[in-house]
Amino acid sequence: MSDLGVEELMLKPYPAYKDSGVEWLGQVPEHWEVLPNRALFVESKECGYPDEPMLSVTITQGVIRQTALLSDSSKKDSSREDKSAYKLVHTGDIAYNKMRAWQGAIGASDFQGIVSPAYIVQRSRRAGCPRYYHYFFRAAAFAKEAERWSYGIASDMWSLRPEHFKLIKSCVPPIQEQKAIVRYLDYMDRRIRRYIRAKQKLIKLLEEQKQVIIHEAVTGQIDVRTGKPYPAYKDSGVEWLGQVPEHWMVRRIKDVARLKSGDGITSADIEPVGAYAVYGGNGVRGFTSQYTHDGDFVLIGRQGALCGNINYASGRFWASEHAVVAHPRGEFNLVWFGELLRTMNLNQYSIAAAQPGLAVERIQDLSLPVPPVEEQTRIGRYLDIFASETNEAVQCARRGIDLLREYRTRLIADVVTGKLDVREVAANLRDEAQEPESLTDEDLLADEDEVEKAVAEEAVAEEACPEELDA
Repeated sequence: MSDLGVEELMLKPYPAYKDSGVEWLGQVPEHWEVLPNRALFVESKECGYPDEPMLSVTITQGVIRQTALLSDSSKKDSSREDKSAYKLVHTGDIAYNKMRAWQGAIGASDFQGIVSPAYIVQRSRRAGCPRYYHYFFRAAAFAKEAERWSYGIASDMWSLRPEHFKLIKSCVPPIQEQKAIVRYLDYMDRRIRRYIRAKQKLIKLLEEQKQVIIHEAVTGQIDVRTGKPYPAYKDSGVEWLGQVPEHWMVRRIKDVARLKSGDGITSADIEPVGAYAVYGGNGVRGFTSQYTHDGDFVLIGRQGALCGNINYASGRFWASEHAVVAHPRGEFNLVWFGELLRTMNLNQYSIAAAQPGLAVERIQDLSLPVPPVEEQTRIGRYLDIFASETNEAVQCARRGIDLLREYRTRLIADVVTGKLDVREVAANLRDEAQEPESLTDEDLLADEDEVEKAVAEEAVAEEACPEELDA
């Protein structure tokens, strides 16, 4: 991680250490205190402020405004209409989802607002730097300790109760040192995020470029042998397609391939291992002892969000009812055909409903451009090579992102527990303008599923703790 700068390379251990007396903390700097949380925080149940803004406690960020969480999501506010029992969170308070604290759903709040009565609010008993504890409580080592103190009938219901939170011991550096730690970690966090964003932008550009090249190749906008347009074109008579190379044909899908919905199979018949793969709308779902198809096929997702999704299957396999099986008639190149179908965005032809579906009848009469077989093969081979090179570059960028995140996790853990001394480096850091952070950034919330999970956890927390809600 040396490309981040010299700041992380200059860190050294403290000159003297002592035994913390706590296994998970190990040795700590000699001048630091190690105290149980009951000496540092007191639980707050202050309520009666229904007009304060709602806050959410997330695994990815800690405490954030709920409006920010919901702004880019289809999910709605699941909180109660009567918020008189919701707990008030002051700026600097620690709030946590007691059923997810062991996964990182804890943090210091930068805002004043209210949280569900099922959440825990801890207020500082003594002067300190809230953001230091934000980093400390979100460190991986603390998460493991929180897991050790949590209990319940199943992992989804494990709960870190306030009486157990107060027994966990925490590192307590001098206040000025807490501020130095926060200054350093904020600085490094901004730098790491910038590198992550740059890699995410690269991934997006590579994926967009891949789609453009594939579209141009399968629709005849470029000749893959030269990378230039064909010498002569004709009107295809198809609105979405426009002109096609003069020697290409325009055919209907049903003239090019046989389409058939897959066969139903129950989850009880699907195993993690077996003789034949079971394909659904998103690739392999599992395995079974029987098969419905034998050969080379293109599979089209036909239900829900997977409508129009394209996969390839070869050999013997079971195609479930979640897929439309397309088998080219006569001699055709499978990759050319599959990538052409992907380019056509078949999802737009799904039947709008609570659970969208893609019927064979709605797509079999669609027109598509058909080059000669040898040209299909050339296009398919070109797309295979191009996609492989692009996917390798994307995977390299994603591995870089994973390494940056792992590095950030280790760095935070080492700094907040005193394994590395940041005082001198923090004092010499240049000031940087704070960068606005977007909840749509993949580094903050991985995707829509993460948003939905955070909203769902709020609802689950309330349902799981009716005695606290009605107290």
